[in-house]
Amino acid sequence: MPIATFCPDMPSPEATEPLVTVAVPSFNQGPFLDQALTSIFSQGVPVEVFVLDGGSTDQSLEVISRCKDHLSGYRSHRDAGQAAAINEGIRNGRAKYVCWLNSDDWFLPGALSRLVEVAESTPQAPMVYGRCWNHIESTGGQRAVWVEPFSERRLAQRCIIAQPATLIRRAAWEEVGGVDSSLHMTMDYDLWWRLYKAGGAPHFVDDFVAVNRVHQATKTRNNRQLHYKEAMSLVRRHHGSVPLKWWLAQPYAVWFKSLFG
Repeated sequence: MPIATFCPDMPSPEATEPLVTVAVPSFNQGPFLDQALTSIFSQGVPVEVFVLDGGSTDQSLEVISRCKDHLSGYRSHRDAGQAAAINEGIRNGRAKYVCWLNSDDWFLPGALSRLVEVAESTPQAPMVYGRCWNHIESTGGQRAVWVEPFSERRLAQRCIIAQPATLIRRAAWEEVGGVDSSLHMTMDYDLWWRLYKAGGAPHFVDDFVAVNRVHQATKTRNNRQLHYKEAMSLVRRHHGSVPLKWWLAQPYAVWFKSLFG
């Protein structure tokens, strides 16, 4: 997929009351950061964007500098990790809806306007979520992320919500306290559970709205054993038991894929 022009003409953050707060956690993702930011600024929805950089040593600071006039806030220094950075960015904003976009992912055109439209029409839902593509960086190919309509039974069997394709009510986010900064691999999966338990079922939007970039440096790819350990622990905590599927899938995902995947 081609990379769009970075930082198109747009009003300054103060010109329009923001509707969505977007936190962008990043660390040494300079080759991807410009596409992530451009996809946010091209949405046609009033946004306030906070870039939380963990002290990058690549070209990330150059990218941030070129776009700083359009950002509502940015910083670059060592921090307490991705989850803490996300909470920091959301906390600095004031918009009715919140989300985060990792700096190696991007929104599809019209994504936020579609999610906001559905959120406005479903005020009982703490969050809305759509479909998402996996973009395979090594080949340029793509495949759909496994996303489906919400049910607790299915959420207990696997994460059926793709993080880049979500939009959360600020009131719901603040009620549950944002993401758990003690988690490294499953902070999003845990958040879906807590939002559901506190505010009811998320609402599914049957449209593709975002792209998740799959590359060699992604955390999930390089830490599968920790990912499964965290996921199974939180399913047990939120659901009461761990479905058999987790025990059957773990050896394949952790050991076989580590060798051949």
